[in-house]
This record gives sequence, C-alpha cells and structure tokens, in this order.
Amino acid sequence: MSDPAWVPQSCTLPTEERPLRVAEWDALFSERLASASRPEPLRLRLALTGGPGVEERVRDLVARESGCCSFFTFTTTPGEGLIGLDIEVDPAHGTVLDALAARTAEGVRG
Repeated sequence: MSDPAWVPQSCTLPTEERPLRVAEWDALFSERLASASRPEPLRLRLALTGGPGVEERVRDLVARESGCCSFFTFTTTPGEGLIGLDIEVDPAHGTVLDALAARTAEGVRG
C-alpha cells in the first residue's frame, strides 16, 4: 500500500499528502488493531482497542478519508473496550479495499 499505484484516480488527496495518510492508517493498525475480517467482498470489519482519545482519533481519520475518497463508507461503533470500524466500497473500488485489508493483515501480524 505504500506504492501510490493502488490509489484510484478518484482520490482527491494531494499526492504529496498520501504517504502521510498511509502512515496514519499504519500507525492506527499497528497500535490498535485487535482483529480484521471480511464479512462481504466489499466490506472490511475492524475491531480496534479503545483507550483515551482513540474513538476521536478514529472518527477524525475516517472523516478526513471520506473527504478525499468519497467511494469509502465508514461506520464506527463504540463498544466496551473495542471500537468497531466497518469500511465499505462500491464494486469499482474493490481493489482499494483489498489493499487496505492487506495493510490490516500486516498490522495484526506486526
């Protein structure tokens, strides 16, 4: 996912900011990712460990991501010690979700 080739043309985030955004997702995954699953081909379900400020951090990140990549639909669900994050895309952007899912797998292993 560090290769910019996976980023679709419809992303409006300036090219120079993309590595910073990827780093934010990587940090979230490496610090907070408890589990990831793919209940449907176009949906990724994450469970993130909670803590002070984590829900706000997640909501801020997904709001900014939604602003530049309108093909994403994010649903956050606060819970007891875990924050659920569902990420969905339309059929044209399945490969983007595949790349994000691969990134989460690295976060779970790391």
